[in-house]
Amino acid sequence: MGWLGEMGRRLWMMMRRSQFDAELEEEMRLHLELRQEEQLRAGATASDARYAALRQFGNVLLLREKSHMAWVWEWVEHLAQDVSYGVRAMLRSPGITIVALLSLALGIGANTAIFSLMDAVMLRSLPVREADRLVLLGDGTWSGISDGFPITQLYSYPFYRELQRRNEAFSDVAALFSMTHRIHGSVEGRGEPERMTVQLVSGTYFSTLGVDALLGRTLTDQDDRIPDGNPVAMVSYSWWRRALARDPSVLSKKLKIGSTVFTIVGVAPQEFFGTKVGESPDIWIPLSMQKEVPPNFDGYSQNFSESLYLMGRLKPGVNLAQAGANVDVLYQQIMRGFSDAPLSQKNLEKLNHIHVDLTPMATGLSAIRSQFSEPLKILMVVVGLVLLIACANIANLLLARSTARARELAVRQALGADRMRLIRQLLTESLVLALAGGVLGVAFAALASRLLLRLVSGGQEAVPLDISMNIRLLLFTLAVTLVTAALFGAIPAFRGTSLKLAESLKDGRGMASAGAKSPLAKGLIVSQVAFSLVLLVGAGLFLRTLINLANVDTGFNRENVLRLQTDASSIGYKEGEPRLAGLYQQIEERASALPNVNAASYSLFTYNEGSWNNTVWVQGFDSPKDNNVKHNVVGAGYFATMGIPLVAGRTFGPQDTATSPKVAVISETMARTLFPKGSPIGHRYGRIGPEHAGDIEVIGVVKDVKFESLQEDPQLMDYLPYTQELRYLDDVEVRYRGDFDAAASAVRQAIRDVDRNLPISNVSTLNEQVGRSITNQKLVAQLSAFFGLLAAFLSCIGIYGVMSYVVSRRTNEIGIRMALGSGRSNVLWVVLRESLILVTIGIAIGVPVALTSDRLLSSMLFGLSAADPVTMASATVLLLTFAAIAGYLPARRASLVDPMVALRYE
Repeated sequence: MGWLGEMGRRLWMMMRRSQFDAELEEEMRLHLELRQEEQLRAGATASDARYAALRQFGNVLLLREKSHMAWVWEWVEHLAQDVSYGVRAMLRSPGITIVALLSLALGIGANTAIFSLMDAVMLRSLPVREADRLVLLGDGTWSGISDGFPITQLYSYPFYRELQRRNEAFSDVAALFSMTHRIHGSVEGRGEPERMTVQLVSGTYFSTLGVDALLGRTLTDQDDRIPDGNPVAMVSYSWWRRALARDPSVLSKKLKIGSTVFTIVGVAPQEFFGTKVGESPDIWIPLSMQKEVPPNFDGYSQNFSESLYLMGRLKPGVNLAQAGANVDVLYQQIMRGFSDAPLSQKNLEKLNHIHVDLTPMATGLSAIRSQFSEPLKILMVVVGLVLLIACANIANLLLARSTARARELAVRQALGADRMRLIRQLLTESLVLALAGGVLGVAFAALASRLLLRLVSGGQEAVPLDISMNIRLLLFTLAVTLVTAALFGAIPAFRGTSLKLAESLKDGRGMASAGAKSPLAKGLIVSQVAFSLVLLVGAGLFLRTLINLANVDTGFNRENVLRLQTDASSIGYKEGEPRLAGLYQQIEERASALPNVNAASYSLFTYNEGSWNNTVWVQGFDSPKDNNVKHNVVGAGYFATMGIPLVAGRTFGPQDTATSPKVAVISETMARTLFPKGSPIGHRYGRIGPEHAGDIEVIGVVKDVKFESLQEDPQLMDYLPYTQELRYLDDVEVRYRGDFDAAASAVRQAIRDVDRNLPISNVSTLNEQVGRSITNQKLVAQLSAFFGLLAAFLSCIGIYGVMSYVVSRRTNEIGIRMALGSGRSNVLWVVLRESLILVTIGIAIGVPVALTSDRLLSSMLFGLSAADPVTMASATVLLLTFAAIAGYLPARRASLVDPMVALRYE
């Protein structure tokens, strides 16, 4: 019989134990009767015959035990007994059990919830074939369009084709546009435009990843060979389900995006979300069609329109170093081979020293990874400390219970029970408790994970991350549960079985009294207090950081500003056409004329939406090398709408038209840096090169504003009127009075009155947009505050439990003290002093530990250091207050003891 059959037989016998016992008893009885009958026929008396039969048959108990062992596993039998006993022990102490289960559920659940988010953002491999063979050229931190030379983060389409053709390290190479396009399109037969997220990719994208279509086919290299020649699209499973209700005739459907009709040729597998973690495109379209997809970028054939991420699949036997060497050589050759390469002496020097970093791409690209990796690591440490505090708390409770069970354990050892057998039983009880807490923790984690995802998302739409329970998370939870059981179960198990039998059997209190004064129990309390102080200090630092960020002067008035986005590119408006400027002006005029509106404007950017930046040259001045000026394209009412004060000169007016001289308003920092001698008003500068230094006249200076983040230093910025820099603008800002909903409804209607087909989306406030820029700080501050208070609460429960136990074990002593004349206040102080000493030691240990956390926390702090004395003092006072209350309650109970009752207490 194979081992599977043997296992099945033994498990089957265990499940029908009672039937087995009955059949065994019956069989043994029949054997005894047969032997007894033989003795009777041989002439023996009835009693002699019975004794002879028993002697021949052997020890009945031993035979029964051997029969059991032949059919079941002894260790499984003992485990089942220990589990059963452990469950009964939990039910006998409901108070301890409830506290322990809640502590474990919160600790294990919090660890699982944070790990689920960390797994989705940082650890999980892409759902593609052999993800570990994929590499990215560059590190994926750049996005947008660049014409820099030489750069190794973004690449042009001609470069991609040359690398694909000439490389010797990759079995295939793929490209994808570094930005996703959030546009509006319509499904054939539907009139209303729908929000869609489009990713432009090369025809080799899916074949390089090793992803096959669920329905139809994937995009192919032939789809990506002719500019504007193959209007085909592949859709995601989630979009197919959401937009088409999984219509099986999806391959016959067509999509209208901009003015082009695309044919759906395939549906991606359900598990495939793309290659950018935290982004889930609805539609993939070949790069050859980029000019037809709003906002209609046209860089397909330009050698230095660098906007693509390139990734390759390593050939078998090729490692990262070999691939890097091959790519470095090819980069030099390809760049030098382009006929329009700017091969100046300076650029050649840069090119000679250029190196292309290859980044493993098994876990995909991710903007949110760089944003949330540090916060998630910090939160993982926080919840780990909370779990350690919970373990110390439960260990103290179990230690107290094991001392109370001293007589029981002593009796069992006196009757021959092996100490290791008792330790195994106590550890099994701890394991049962931990497993029950783990099950509750999984349920808690399922709820907490959704809350975490909302906190991470920060906006109206949830970040597309899969945080559902999976095998990896279950294994993590199981590992945490087992480690937890070992942490809080080992100390009570070994301590509780280390008995002096004579003393324990005499009155059951020798060990108990020792446990009451055990330095081990007090050490656990001290460790809880130290960890709690560290968590409270961290929570205080993050909360004060959040307050500091909320009080940052943004340079604009964020209150009472409605913002929304329109999408003119999706309904046929062309960039640069005069009617596009007319659309913007009409909407601004209609919105500004509303009763409760002060001003309205279009803009290219509002806040925290990226940037368009490059070097400028100032006429008549030596401009600093590599100055990086951020540009914004705005309407005439932008400064009034945003509440940005004018410092000098004027803002834009009706005189600034497409045919008038080009003008700009600049920031204070740009004025000081690039125009150091006197007022910049009337001076000129340009963007493209020194020969264009006189293109733009400065007509005004405005206050510095925060543009991309609240932590940034003052930026070199200019503002250009859209009448002279006409391009697609999506952002609309409206300064309103009164009710937001009423203002939003009125502005929507005003836009529809101008063009009823213009898509409107992302209606919110500027204040909300600023708030979303500090989502990671909010996440850490809110969760660390919650877990810091939870840790302090658990520590207080531990102090209360231990001191209550101490009081209960010293009741006789307290009675004697009071009978000899000690006052109630003296008794109260004796007990309270013991708890305060423990707390003071814990704080003395926790303070230097908190001070060493500067390296871990510094990147998340703003406006203060990790050694901030106000935060340290506040956390210490708060913890002392909580601990004093926890110690006062049992001390007060001790002071109210009746001496006569106490002297008779057992």
